[in-house]
Amino acid sequence: MIVKQMSITEYRYGSLVLLKSDLLQKAGKTTHAFTTRYGGVSKGIFKSMNLALNRGDSSLNVEENYQILCENLGFKLSDLVFSSQVHEDGVRSVTGGDRKENLFDSPPYSADALITSEKELPLVVFTADCIPILLYGEDGDGNGTVGAVHAGWRGTALNIAGKVVRKMREEFHCLFESMIAAIGPGIGSCCFETGSEVAEKILKLPIQSASDYIGEKNGKTHIDLKGINRALLIASGLKRECIEVSEECTKCYGHKYWSHRGTKGNRGAQIAVISLTAGV
Repeated sequence: MIVKQMSITEYRYGSLVLLKSDLLQKAGKTTHAFTTRYGGVSKGIFKSMNLALNRGDSSLNVEENYQILCENLGFKLSDLVFSSQVHEDGVRSVTGGDRKENLFDSPPYSADALITSEKELPLVVFTADCIPILLYGEDGDGNGTVGAVHAGWRGTALNIAGKVVRKMREEFHCLFESMIAAIGPGIGSCCFETGSEVAEKILKLPIQSASDYIGEKNGKTHIDLKGINRALLIASGLKRECIEVSEECTKCYGHKYWSHRGTKGNRGAQIAVISLTAGV
C-alpha cells in the first residue's frame, strides 16, 4: 500500500511503515527510507519499531527490528554503517571497512554525517526530533555518491548540511545539477520551542532572510529547523526543485514517530538510511 504525503511517499509492507523520497526513487540509483514507529516487535515504551541501540530496549527485539527493516529494503544487516552522533558538524567518508562486526558495538569514531561512493553500503543516522537528510549526487561520469545527515539544532547552526554538500563536491566531484536532497520527518517550528541563544546562532548562518525561520508563540522563540536546512542546501548550490521536505512534525505525530520532546526522553529512535544500489 502506498500513501502520498506531498513529495514524500509512505509505503506499507504489512505493519511496517516507511517513507521514501519521490525524487530519489525517480533517480533510481539508491535504496533509502525514513522509518517510523510502526512494524517492529519491541514492547512497552519502545513499541514497536525501535531502532535505537542504547536506550534500554531488549537487544533481541532491536536486532529483530533491524532484520525486518533489512529484509524489506534488501539490505544485509552486517552491511549497515553507523556513527556515534555527537550533535556537531563532523562529516565522515566511509568504506566497507567501517562495517561493524556486532550491531551493538560502538563505532570507533564520531560524526553526524556519513558519505560514501561504495555500492551496497547503507548509511544510517538516528533521529527522534532532529532533522534527517538524505542526499545523492553524481560526478561527470555518472558515478554516484550518497550521504546521510543528522541535523539537530547544533548541527544546523554549524551548517552541517552545507558541509556535506561541500565534501560531496570536493572529494567525490558531484555536480550541482545532479544533486538531490530529501529532508525527512523532524520536529516542526510548531513544537521546537527554544531560547534566544539558538536564534542568535541561526541568524549568523549564510542564508537569505534567516529571520523568516524564527518566530514567536506564546512569548516563546520557535524555530523552523527543516526550513533552515532547506535554505542551507539551496545556499550550498542545490536547486530548489531538487529538495523534498516532509511536512510531518515528529512531536505532533508522536504516535507515528519517535519524539524526544514528546516522550520527555523515554523513547526509542527511528533511522534514515540510504545506499547506492548495485548494478546501476
